[in-house]
Amino acid sequence: MNMKKLAVSTLILLLVAGIAYAKDYEVKKKAGEYDVTAKIDKNPPVVGDNNITVEIKDASGKYVTDAKVKVEYSMPAMPGMPAMNYKTNAELKGNEYNAKMNLSMSGPWNIAIKITRGSKTTTVKFNVDAR
Repeated sequence: MNMKKLAVSTLILLLVAGIAYAKDYEVKKKAGEYDVTAKIDKNPPVVGDNNITVEIKDASGKYVTDAKVKVEYSMPAMPGMPAMNYKTNAELKGNEYNAKMNLSMSGPWNIAIKITRGSKTTTVKFNVDAR
C-alpha cells in the first residue's frame, strides 16, 4: 500500500471514529469532591452489551486513577417480573475506567457508579432507557 492510500484510509478511519464518538450517551455529574463523566458507547443504550467509560477528576481537575470503580445497574420490579440487579468492576485504562454492562431487556435502568478511594465511597446515579 502506498503512503497516499495509507494516509487517505487513516483519515477516513479517524473521521468515522470521530462521528461514532460524538454519538456517545454522556452524563456529567458532581459527586462529592469529584467531577464524573460517564459515557456509554450506544445512544440510546441497547439491550445487550454496552461499554461504559468513567472519567473522574478531583477538585483541582486532575484525573483520579487510584480509585476502585464499580458499576451497578438495576431495573426495578414490575408486574410479573422480579427486580434485576447487576454489578461489574471497571478497569483502569489510561485515565478512564472501563466496564461492560449487559442490559437484559429494554426499558428504564438505574445506574450507580461507586467510586471508592481510601475508606470513602462516593456514588453517582443516573437513569437510562434501553431500547
